[in-house]
Amino acid sequence: MSLRLTPTFRHDLAAQRQADSPRALSGMWLCSGSPLIAEIAAGSGLDWLLLDMEHSPLTLESVFTQLQAIAAYPITPMVRVPTGDTVIIKQVLDLGAQNLLVPMISTAEQARHAVEAAHYPPRGRRGVGSALARSARWNRVEGYLQNAAEHVALFVQIESAEAVENIEEILAVDGIDGVFVGPSDLAASMGLLGQQSHPDVVASVRRVITAATSAGMPVGVNAFDPEVARGYAADGVDFLLVGADVAMLARGSEKLAAAWVPAEGENRRASS
Repeated sequence: MSLRLTPTFRHDLAAQRQADSPRALSGMWLCSGSPLIAEIAAGSGLDWLLLDMEHSPLTLESVFTQLQAIAAYPITPMVRVPTGDTVIIKQVLDLGAQNLLVPMISTAEQARHAVEAAHYPPRGRRGVGSALARSARWNRVEGYLQNAAEHVALFVQIESAEAVENIEEILAVDGIDGVFVGPSDLAASMGLLGQQSHPDVVASVRRVITAATSAGMPVGVNAFDPEVARGYAADGVDFLLVGADVAMLARGSEKLAAAWVPAEGENRRASS
């Protein structure tokens, strides 16, 4: 019995670049850890989903169940690992994640370390356990070990002033499939905490976009503000994150409360 794996996000981006009307691929964060919410989002019509292990309560087990829930739908999942640790990257890949985002990459050396962690020897240092893992569907994917690099796409997150200064060197690292800009941490590193739309932050994001475009490297950005997101799309980014499950639930529940729960001092019976 031989199974085939789905194409990676690298393939999605390449196909979009060759489309008659190229556009930025749009996605959302999955932070709740719920496979039910993951499946709902998977059927939304979005292009991709990001499972966040860095700032969310996602565990290896919850990533595993979410990947299973998403697999039935025509959407591409990516996993942001909490750190570029070799063991964590190995474990997430063995769960069956094909697309990884490694946060807080500020130097070419850190980028090379991430590449090595994502690949088997002799190219890298990924531990070999495909016979035991979902990554190779328990050895049902013929030639998985020999072709593993084809089944894995690695993206690194640019989210510091240092990373922006080193962007050309990072882009030159062999094995990087794209860069993703995180304006929140970038703003903080520039002394502009909470000011993701500050002109200096936007200028730094655009510097990364320009450098990546010149290098022929896919580039994405996180932007929850629709106008800011449209601006970056116009600048030529290849992919975007434009919302998050927990943020949508928070704002939606607040809107519901505003409509149905009287403000303090109002007559509850009258308002009902």
